[in-house]
Amino acid sequence: MNKTDLAFTSALEQAQLIRSGEVSPVELVELYLERIQQLDGQIGSYFTVMAESAIADAKAKAELLTRSDKFPPFFGVPIAIKDLNPVAGFPCTYGVPVLKNEIATYDDGVVTRLRHAGFTILGKTATSELGSFPYTEPTGFPPTRNPWNLNHTAGGSSGGAAAAVAAGLCAIAQGSDAGGSIRGPAFCCGLVGIKPSRGRVSWAPVGDRLSGLSSNGPIARTVTDAAALLDVMSGYTTGDPYWLPDPEPSFLAATTQQLGRLRIAFTTAIPPIGEADAVCQQTVHDTVKKLQTMGHIVEPGCPDFSGLIEPFTRIWQSAVGASGIPQEVLQPLNQWLLAQSGTAGDYLRAVSQMQVIARRIVAFFDSVDVLVTPTYMHPPITVGEWANLNPEATLQKMVNWIAPCPPFNASGQPAIALPTGFDNNGLPIGIQLVGRPAAESTLIALAAQLEAVVGLSQHRPAIAM
Repeated sequence: MNKTDLAFTSALEQAQLIRSGEVSPVELVELYLERIQQLDGQIGSYFTVMAESAIADAKAKAELLTRSDKFPPFFGVPIAIKDLNPVAGFPCTYGVPVLKNEIATYDDGVVTRLRHAGFTILGKTATSELGSFPYTEPTGFPPTRNPWNLNHTAGGSSGGAAAAVAAGLCAIAQGSDAGGSIRGPAFCCGLVGIKPSRGRVSWAPVGDRLSGLSSNGPIARTVTDAAALLDVMSGYTTGDPYWLPDPEPSFLAATTQQLGRLRIAFTTAIPPIGEADAVCQQTVHDTVKKLQTMGHIVEPGCPDFSGLIEPFTRIWQSAVGASGIPQEVLQPLNQWLLAQSGTAGDYLRAVSQMQVIARRIVAFFDSVDVLVTPTYMHPPITVGEWANLNPEATLQKMVNWIAPCPPFNASGQPAIALPTGFDNNGLPIGIQLVGRPAAESTLIALAAQLEAVVGLSQHRPAIAM
């Protein structure tokens, strides 16, 4: 196997190659570090590359291979961590330049779970400032570019994670999603991204984020890899404000599950925003035909999202104030959001309003197993496309683009971004699958069915070759 093929081999297959002795953990880490050095100057997917630490960890794992034959599922496989999640001993910048020298003193809970699963951490991936934006262009850092077309964004806020996976600069990546920040970058970069149900992945050791809007989740090239990563990320930690029982069987097992006939709704419009652009509408209609061929019952339908934008925005922008970072060091849009954030009473009223609307959204799924929507309303924007807009105009552009994603952060439901093809600019496009609360297994099984028909996981950006 040549080096490029190895870099794009699935994480589960890499783990098997390590266990069989065909590939060493050191070989894999050195391969990705070499690719990062060669390519990431053009892409900007990493804020911090943990080369010495990764090599030391890989050497220790290589030694363990000589003394045992029982290992965790991803033993020796390289992974990247988003720079909103602390990794002890390394900077955690949150996309803010003044924090470049702030060294984390602890591992985030999800990082601990990834270590226990056997992963070797390659580095910290780029994020938008405080995770606020659906593109990754924080002041003081290079913009993160889309490996499929460097003029375009890789999305945000998990833009670095998605760009790194798409370009073969890591095997798989962790991201987080409070309004589309996993699903959007996965859409932009032609990947699979899962936003789990509320309570599926612990936020330990810190508290809940944004009244349950946000969740950690996987970004991968295949549904199988994403499902297996979700298995190891999931689980209750003492004191969690929300929690779900472990899936039975596993999410990985769900990828081969035989589905019965599902009731599936679809929409190409997100009220009150309107219709998605033509290419995003078409990929939904193409998916509907595939689902009908598979024997599922598919009909038009959409939850009632009315009234959600205002309370969601109020809660979401409160994260800027909660960061405690001085206003004057932030980008203009975050400064504006902070100024608009209101009182604690305004926040609590917004939480109550959102919860009422979320009940209405979830009730739609009483008669539907899965909803199919566009992931975003149009393909990726160019890097810097909105840079000269005032904050209010930028926010409106963002809301109009990401509209299919935030409702399901509000409702806490699981959702998967799945690639379906490419537009005329060579940029990936795809769909979003949304399921009932805690029904990731159904979504994963359906996504695996669709992936087998569409078959995009072998495609690679030209830059990565």
